[in-house]
Amino acid sequence: MSELALTLIRLGFLALLWAFVLITVFVLRRDLKQPADARPIATRSARPTKAPKASRAEKIKAPKASKVKGTKLVVTEGPLAGTVVPLDGAQVTIGRAPDSTIVIDDDYASSRHARVYSSEGTWVVEDLGSTNGTWIERTRITTPTVLPVGAPLRVGRTTLQLQK
Repeated sequence: MSELALTLIRLGFLALLWAFVLITVFVLRRDLKQPADARPIATRSARPTKAPKASRAEKIKAPKASKVKGTKLVVTEGPLAGTVVPLDGAQVTIGRAPDSTIVIDDDYASSRHARVYSSEGTWVVEDLGSTNGTWIERTRITTPTVLPVGAPLRVGRTTLQLQK
C-alpha cells in the first residue's frame, strides 16, 4: 500500500472521529435544552408580530372576588390518588420529607417541594426551590401564585386539585 493511500485513510478516519464527536455534542445539547413550555414565564420571548396577551400565569395570579375558597386538597393522580387533605387555615407542605403534610415518594419531587397556604381569602401555592418545578395546569410557577379551585397542581408525578 502506498504512502499516499495510507495517509488518506488516516485522514478519513480522523474526519469520521471528529464527525462522531460533533454529532454527539449536538445531540447532547439538544437533549439538555429545555422545551419552551418548561421555561419560566419571564424567560420566554414574546412574539413581536402580535400584541402581547396576558399569559396563563398572569390570569391565574389575579384573584377574583367571586371565587369561593376551596376547603380540601385532593390527590387526583399518582401513588396517593384519592387522598383528601382538609384545609383548615394551616399551611400544607408537599414533598418527600417525612415531616411534610403530604409525603410523596417520588424521585421527581424534592424533599421540600411546595407549600399551599391561605392568604387574603384565597389559597396560594409556592414552589420551595424544587428541581423539577411545581406546575399549575401547564404553567411552571416561580413565584407564590393563587391556586384556583379545580385547577390541577402537579408536583413530580402527583397531581392535586383544590376543591370546595
